[in-house]
Amino acid sequence: MQGLNYFISTDDKIDYLNLLLDVGFDTLDFGSFVSAKAVPQMSDTAEVLEGLKPSSTKLLAIVANLKGIEEAMKHPSITYLGYPFSISETFQKRNTNTDISKSLGTVEDLLNKCDKFDKKAVIYLSMAFGNPYGDEWNLDLITHWTAELVKRGTLIISLSDTIGSATPDLVGEVFKSTLNSFPDIELGIHLHSTPEDWEEKINAAYISGCRRFDSAIKGYGGCPMAADTLTGNIATEKLISFLRERNENLNINMSSFEKAMSFSSKIFH
Repeated sequence: MQGLNYFISTDDKIDYLNLLLDVGFDTLDFGSFVSAKAVPQMSDTAEVLEGLKPSSTKLLAIVANLKGIEEAMKHPSITYLGYPFSISETFQKRNTNTDISKSLGTVEDLLNKCDKFDKKAVIYLSMAFGNPYGDEWNLDLITHWTAELVKRGTLIISLSDTIGSATPDLVGEVFKSTLNSFPDIELGIHLHSTPEDWEEKINAAYISGCRRFDSAIKGYGGCPMAADTLTGNIATEKLISFLRERNENLNINMSSFEKAMSFSSKIFH
């Protein structure tokens, strides 16, 4: 929702997210505690949270700085706090208005707060599949920064293709390399993609061992801080079909999912 140029009403957000909570997903990324000026769409996240019903699905909120972390900690119903840590100095500045060194300090604050408030951190390693800004990029850099995150206590990392530039070969290479180097963490993938090339990317991650995937219904979304033209997320309905074809037991309610799919037309237009 964050990149849309129109505001989705709080009631519509609540109704849509409650439908998604009926499906049985492991985790729902429901909102962000970020600057209302920078991302107006997320200005009602606390209010939206108040309207969400109890569910077996765990809630994840995105945070970008200490202020957002402290706000999210006030809400017992949130299990996960997601933080975008970039290996690109340029994108870290563009996304969270800070540099990598200070961002690493924010990760430390986040991990300490999560320990104190019984929550879990999900670190999105953004620009994990290349760098369009001319900054240095290679596998050694990914390993270095992953090691720094793990050394500080990070247990869940999602490798993120922020602008949708990764090739299937690169997705497989980066995921497999990181998984082999850090077998004790939960490693996932957060891909942006055009509708044409999503399956090859997902398959490359899957055969490399990935079992944690981020997606959004109909592939809507993208990072408004990364580029002027949004590259969408992986479509949830396509990911579900992909995994069911491989006999993965997803344990989700498809009737509830179809209701959420139908309602999404009211949200995204």
